[in-house]
Amino acid sequence: MKARPARAFEMFTRDIGAWWPKGKTIGAKPHAQIVIEPKVQGRWFERDDDGAETRWGKVLAWDPPGRLVLGWQLDAGFKYDPDLLTEVELTFAAAGEGETRVTLVHRDLERFGDAAEKVAASISEGWPARLRNFADFAAAHST
Repeated sequence: MKARPARAFEMFTRDIGAWWPKGKTIGAKPHAQIVIEPKVQGRWFERDDDGAETRWGKVLAWDPPGRLVLGWQLDAGFKYDPDLLTEVELTFAAAGEGETRVTLVHRDLERFGDAAEKVAASISEGWPARLRNFADFAAAHST
């Protein structure tokens, strides 16, 4: 993507609500913000225009500019479940002059039990689409 790792990390975490498409979240209403609190054990959630918050998970590792691990706490029906935790690890590595290679690995899917294959199929389409949204946003907003 067209951004240095530090800028890519910042745009992913701070601007996630700007590049994540409306209507592709789990809240009752479209998001006004998506928040990743910048610290280990920080919350990961969306907030709608009325201020209602819907939890997605939490921050497990906050290592700017190279690594972020998010605890995905959504069940197979994409509802928040504080007792379920899978990991979404993102790395941001320099890949040439002013560019970054972003790698995303969503692991521990076996924790979904009988629904693991269904969830894996869903996120194998969802994450690449979200990363394309992110790359498009980064290309338009890189400095």
